[in-house]
Amino acid sequence: MHILGRFNPAWYLFAILSVSLSQGQAAPSPPPNQVSLPTVSTSPSARVIPPPPNYAFPNGQTYVYGVEWHLFNAGTAKVTLGLDGGQEHVTAVANSAGVVNALYKVQDRFEAFFDPRTFCSLRVSRNTEEGSRSRQTELRFDYSRNKSVLDEKNLKTGEQKHVENDLPACVTDVVSGFYYLASLPLQSGNSYTFPINDGNKATEVTARVEAREQVKVPAGTFQTVRVKVEAISGALQGRGTIWAWFTDDVKHTPVQMRSKLGWGTLLFRLQTIEKQ
Repeated sequence: MHILGRFNPAWYLFAILSVSLSQGQAAPSPPPNQVSLPTVSTSPSARVIPPPPNYAFPNGQTYVYGVEWHLFNAGTAKVTLGLDGGQEHVTAVANSAGVVNALYKVQDRFEAFFDPRTFCSLRVSRNTEEGSRSRQTELRFDYSRNKSVLDEKNLKTGEQKHVENDLPACVTDVVSGFYYLASLPLQSGNSYTFPINDGNKATEVTARVEAREQVKVPAGTFQTVRVKVEAISGALQGRGTIWAWFTDDVKHTPVQMRSKLGWGTLLFRLQTIEKQ
C-alpha cells in the first residue's frame, strides 16, 4: 500500500486513530514564548467526565481546517456540532486536495452522536472513499449489554462484516473526543485518562496539559494551552502522539493539531469558524 493510503484527515482530528504513526516520536521543540508546566494527575482511573451543568457546547459552529503534509496543501477538514433530538451531533468532513488528491483521493464523512449530559458516545456513522476503497460503517454503543457493535460494508465488493467487542460503562469516540477534550478544565499540569472506542477493543488515552504558548494560524493569533494526547493501552499503545492547541479561555477552541509521522508532519491549522 502506498503510504498515503494511510492518510485520512478526518481521523487525525483526534489522536487515537493514529494507527499509522511511527514509534519513537519526539515532542515538538518548545518555542521561546512557551511556559513549561508540571504534570499533575487529576484522574486516577480511565473514565469519561460529564461536562459541568453550565457547560456551553459550541452548537451551530463549524471549524474549518487546512491540512498540511510535508508543507504541501493536503486538503481541508470541517467539523460541525449541533443539537439533534436531545443528542449532540458531530459532523466531520474531510477532502483531499493538491498533490495528495492526485496521489490518493480522500472524501470522508463522519457523523457521531453523544449524550450531552454524560458525554457518553451513542453511535457513529462513517462513509469513507479513499483511493479505490469505499466503505460504509455503522458503530453503535450498546451500554445495556456493554458491547460496541460495528457493521461495515465494502461498497465496491459488497463484502460485509459484523464485529462486537466489550464496552466500558461510558466511552467517547474518535469524532466526539475532539469536543470532549475541549470540555475539560485544561489547567496547568492537569492530566486526564479516558476510554475511547472505534469499534475495536476500547483503548485508554491520556491527555496532558503541557504548556502555554502563542500560536499563529490563518484564523488569527491565539494564546493557547498545548495538550499531548497518546494511547497508553490496547493495540494503539506506543503507536503515536498528537499535540493539540486549545485557546486559553473558557471556549477552548482547537486552533491547531500536529503529529510527526514517519513519512512527514501532518498539521491542522484553523482557517475560520463558520456560524449557522
